Amino acid sequence: MTTHDFFARVWEMLIGRLDGPFNFRLLIQPTVAAILAIRAGLRDARDKRPPFLFWAIFTNSGARHDLPRQGWKDVGKVFMAAIVLDVTYEVIVYRWVYPGQALIVAAVLAFIPYLLIRGPVTRIARRLIRQ
Repeated sequence: MTTHDFFARVWEMLIGRLDGPFNFRLLIQPTVAAILAIRAGLRDARDKRPPFLFWAIFTNSGARHDLPRQGWKDVGKVFMAAIVLDVTYEVIVYRWVYPGQALIVAAVLAFIPYLLIRGPVTRIARRLIRQ
């Protein structure tokens, strides 16, 4: 199997998750991650913390320990649920577990929505609080 064939098969399997069992998770998990991000963003605005920025973990030495822990606390359960549901899907459909694909799906369904929403919610809430 060539590298091209491998990636084509992985892509086909990832796209195949849009149909079949457990496809409800493709809406529910990002929604839950977004709700958690909104709650955390509002909490950040209320506590006058800086907006959650993923790159702040790398650029702000004071945030290196607090931000990842806080982010994982908020989105960790959704991430783990995404992994469990995807592994269950893989066992039912493919009769095998592909851990790399489960991690990709969980990141797309949980982490990415969380990272994209929390910072902007904090900024918007701050502006509304000032007014």
